[in-house]
Amino acid sequence: MGILELVLLGGGDKKEEEVEMEGDIAATSPIPNLSSVASLVIRRCSRILLLSVEQLQQSFEDELPDHSNQPTSYARNLVEYCAYKALRVETQRPDHLADKGFSLLTFDMMLAWEAPDTETEFLLHENGFSSCPEVDNDDEGSLFYASVTRLASQIDGKKTVGLEAFARIASACALVADPITVHNLFVALTSSSGGRLHFLIYDKYLKRLYKVLKSMKHIYGRPQSFNFSLADGEIILEVDAKSILQHTRISTRPGRLTLTSHALYFEASGTGTSKYDLSKDLKQVVNCELTGPWGARFFDNAIICKLDSVVEPIVFEFSGHSHRDYWFAIIQEVLHANKFIRKYKLKRFQRAESLSKAALGIFRSRAVKDAFHGMPSHLKSILPFNLAEKLPKGDKILEALYNHLELMWIRFQNHDGLVTASYEKQLTGPLPDSLYTLTRMGFLLLKKEDNPEENGVLVGNIHVGETSPLQTAIRESVRYSGRVEEARATLYQVKVEDINTNLAAIKDLLFPLFEIGKLLRLLAAWEDPFKSRVFLFLILYLLYRGWVRYILPCFFLSVAVYMFWHKHHSSGKPIQIFQVAPPPNRNPVELLLMLQEGVSQLQTNVQTGTISLLKLRALLLAAFPKTTQKVAIAMAIAAVGFTLVPFSHIVTLVLLEVYTRKMPVRRESSEKLVRRIKEWWSRVPAAPIQIARPEEHNSPR
Repeated sequence: MGILELVLLGGGDKKEEEVEMEGDIAATSPIPNLSSVASLVIRRCSRILLLSVEQLQQSFEDELPDHSNQPTSYARNLVEYCAYKALRVETQRPDHLADKGFSLLTFDMMLAWEAPDTETEFLLHENGFSSCPEVDNDDEGSLFYASVTRLASQIDGKKTVGLEAFARIASACALVADPITVHNLFVALTSSSGGRLHFLIYDKYLKRLYKVLKSMKHIYGRPQSFNFSLADGEIILEVDAKSILQHTRISTRPGRLTLTSHALYFEASGTGTSKYDLSKDLKQVVNCELTGPWGARFFDNAIICKLDSVVEPIVFEFSGHSHRDYWFAIIQEVLHANKFIRKYKLKRFQRAESLSKAALGIFRSRAVKDAFHGMPSHLKSILPFNLAEKLPKGDKILEALYNHLELMWIRFQNHDGLVTASYEKQLTGPLPDSLYTLTRMGFLLLKKEDNPEENGVLVGNIHVGETSPLQTAIRESVRYSGRVEEARATLYQVKVEDINTNLAAIKDLLFPLFEIGKLLRLLAAWEDPFKSRVFLFLILYLLYRGWVRYILPCFFLSVAVYMFWHKHHSSGKPIQIFQVAPPPNRNPVELLLMLQEGVSQLQTNVQTGTISLLKLRALLLAAFPKTTQKVAIAMAIAAVGFTLVPFSHIVTLVLLEVYTRKMPVRRESSEKLVRRIKEWWSRVPAAPIQIARPEEHNSPR
């Protein structure tokens, strides 16, 4: 396995004779029941680690006796152990991504993980991955997917890997993938190849990622080319000088936009540099915005930034929608990373590790965008903190990440070896050493004395055959997210844009409640005196017995029983489609008239509310002393009544008054009382009001 790619793609650092020799050696594996690719991978790992295969196997059985005693997973655990150990050595080289041998090695590790023994290898061969998957050419202009996927299938359709293999191996390399986003990265790489990853796509991704890192390192190494100075531990994440416009209330300026791990800088042409701090809690709000000529809002290609340190919001206009979306995502990533740091009060190494994860996520996102000519909008984010903020139960992911950083901080404080066995076990796991990797490549987020490379803090983060707490939180969130997406899919099916149809659906769905309300109104109107009297006596009896407090629990219990009954009798059956009566068809003129009538009614209601508030203001401020005196005396009497009379008796009196208002005996007197109250309210004058000019406006006193 891996030999065909090496020959067709030009080799790497190994010669053809060495490849043939490896194929011969793989056929005679000293470890029984291993697949051919697993034998080949273990031999490669043994040469990297300068050990024999027997010594490597013995080391696995000595260090992980629990896993070596499981026959069903022995081969896969052994492959994982050897792969993690070899990758720890291989990733020490800053330029390992540029080595074709590294691409081939890691891809073969994925193949070996997926088919570690002869039985699994036979089953995969029987399933027939050699058939060419259908390619979706409607991937928003991404021509790379279609052409390269077809080429990869023609070269060797069997040499593809699945999600689990990619997640286990790729997430062990800090530059290649992050455990939080490795599933989304795999989906992005395989969105047009039937859910299987081909080597050519994987190799293309690694090459582009190396170019991105090399470019950013070159920019980071030339601070004199910028009109601002970087703080300690601040690194440059992205620079863009093409067609960026900054809009303020009085001016529009072109310039260069730079994103760092701490802030956003805009260098306007010849007018200085503006800094927008993203690391401090300045109530930053970053949103997408529409722009256009003369203040019109036509084009969806801008970002608006609001900060407490800036008087007016700043708008950055980009060359297009996708260009804006990319910058919006990476700015949000830095904001969320710093928010995570502030929330858990991370310091020194923990803070630098969090920023490193965000930085590597941005570099990977750019690599995917550049290699595949942009990411389709339907794909999920491959930025870790962005994804954790958006995913359901994403807070559990961040909490698990914080716990991992806490354990690593303990190890940092005890780097002299005084770590207990229980802590040592928890400190192992497949989390990539983001800070360690960036430091190796020349990106300094810590001072030299705090450098993890010097103290050897981030060594041995492997978790063979097990699932770390962070991975558990991620899997739970992904499963929950799948159910949320299924629920959202049902929303798209029933979503209706027409307001008349929505109103008709609401009316039919709430039909039982409308009928109950209609029945209560009929009883309160005393149109059928017998039914009204029976209902009145029922209310009085409930009040007398003190059973009113059981009404709400009985209602909830009835609904719960109804739901359980449907769950038991309708389990597995599709829900019955709800039929909605279509609303009457109306032409555009009728719709406009309805809209005008609705706006007029709303205006009348708002005006009535304003007048009522002004009348209450006049009463409270004694603008008309006689009226205010009467209201004050009535409120004092009510206060005494509420103090002396039990609250239950007051509720009973209110219910009786409202329900018996239209009773034949009380109807005439009730109508007179309501009429007198309305006449009194109409005599209450409103307090004066004046609309001030904007510059003369003061808060009400």
